[in-house]
Amino acid sequence: MSISTLAATDVVLAATGPVFGSIGLSGLTLTTGLLLLLGLRGSDRVALNRDKAGGFGIGFGTLAVAAGDLWSSVVRGISEVPTSLIQGSGLGNIGLGGVALALTILTFFPKWKKLIWPAMLGVSAGVVYGQAGGIWGIGVSLVLKLAGIVGAL
Repeated sequence: MSISTLAATDVVLAATGPVFGSIGLSGLTLTTGLLLLLGLRGSDRVALNRDKAGGFGIGFGTLAVAAGDLWSSVVRGISEVPTSLIQGSGLGNIGLGGVALALTILTFFPKWKKLIWPAMLGVSAGVVYGQAGGIWGIGVSLVLKLAGIVGAL
């Protein structure tokens, strides 16, 4: 099941709740993106390391694709660069599952000096996970279910 299918079936993920009021997927995407950006800029409230930056990136990418509109266009554009580099490497038919695995390894295993790289690779991974399906789709479903729970608060 692709992320676009999930997004089409879960359009009203974040409804009106008693705590946060009306939060749509675009609102959750905005807040996730702001937290990622503030963490990358060095906020004293949002302390990021490689793993947190990659995790925020994956969450942001997943939510942005599900939110659609400009959000989806931006993260799909970010995702195309590493995806095309991995698939166009001349190593045969890697497939989207292989790309998802490669992006996960590149996000979480190197010792990055700048946190922008695991964050951007995480955004790319969040987009590719939804396209790859299989075990990668479980993480996408989890993020979207959590978004629904937050929206119901």
